Amino acid sequence: MPVLRVLIADDNPVVRAGLTALLAATEGIEVVAEATDGREALRLTRLHAPEVVLLDVRMPGVDGISALPHLVRLAPVLMLTYSRESEIVREALLLGAGGYLVHGEFTPDDLIRAVRDVREGRPHFTPSAASTLLAELRTSSQPQRTVAQSSERLHNSVVFGLSSREVEVMELIASGMNNQQIAATCFISEKTVKNHINRIFAKLQSTTRSEAIARWLGTARPGVSGHG
Repeated sequence: MPVLRVLIADDNPVVRAGLTALLAATEGIEVVAEATDGREALRLTRLHAPEVVLLDVRMPGVDGISALPHLVRLAPVLMLTYSRESEIVREALLLGAGGYLVHGEFTPDDLIRAVRDVREGRPHFTPSAASTLLAELRTSSQPQRTVAQSSERLHNSVVFGLSSREVEVMELIASGMNNQQIAATCFISEKTVKNHINRIFAKLQSTTRSEAIARWLGTARPGVSGHG
């Protein structure tokens, strides 16, 4: 098995030492460098070409959020931090972070799994980060939803015969999420997401995401072409 190369960026030497010891003791993972701030993380990432960067948010000098957009051009980045503020979680994800883990909310096995998954493009979130993401999605995707619109969605769920989980997945589809993001938000596998989507498409008599969204939002009705 090829070795997965990791860089750790955190200004706390105790955290760095603990993470390095854990990952170094894991078969198939090698810690190639440690950085104490964002500037050093960027320099060492260019030098050592890690496959995953573990990045803290708050560091002296150049912090993690400032370094993030530059780092993601070089390697997948997994935020690993004590910061759980919704604004920070949101900004990190918008800037390209592949996951967000809050200290105290994951086990060593969770961390190892997250590092491997983020390398493969599968997102990972600990509970408070996932809750923040979901709350942010619900407020930002429908900021001006009216009672009438909510009633129409409920009416649509009855008309189309969607289960409560299918309604949740359909709402996330309508917000523009891909299957990976839906899986992470709902804490289900991508395979389960695909199964839900297949059932949703069948019930909405749709063959594409755009057609399903149009039907769900009420801009098209079954039997009316929504292709294109």
